[in-house]
Amino acid sequence: MKTITNILLLVAVVVLVGCYAQHDSRVYMREEVRSDSLDSNIVVRTVGRAFGTLIGEGVDVKSAVARRNDAGLLELHIGGYNRSHETKRFRYRVEWLDEDGMVIQNKSSVWMPASAMGKSPFSLKMVAPRPEAVNFRMDTRKWE
Repeated sequence: MKTITNILLLVAVVVLVGCYAQHDSRVYMREEVRSDSLDSNIVVRTVGRAFGTLIGEGVDVKSAVARRNDAGLLELHIGGYNRSHETKRFRYRVEWLDEDGMVIQNKSSVWMPASAMGKSPFSLKMVAPRPEAVNFRMDTRKWE
């Protein structure tokens, strides 16, 4: 019996570690929006929240691709997946950065609404306001 328990524990650890994936550090998914992860809740949260880690309840960003369009403006394409069974509504904001890493001030850096249907992929597209943009920083927050 002890051997079976040890094998099941080992399999669980391998599955949980193998499911961990790094995301693009330029996109920040706040706790209320993103999927829980082992490092953020299994020790600190209640058992119910830790169970949410195992079944994956939240939004994950799978890709963040930036490219120049024909007009010379930086275009950002975000691809993600909602692991929850429910539609997740959230807000996001993109700050465009120049070659020195400074934020390019503009009126389009406001919180925009977004939603992701349950158990389905989603995508977002943004375009920089000026050609000086060479990078970006994206933040999310819970829809309130």
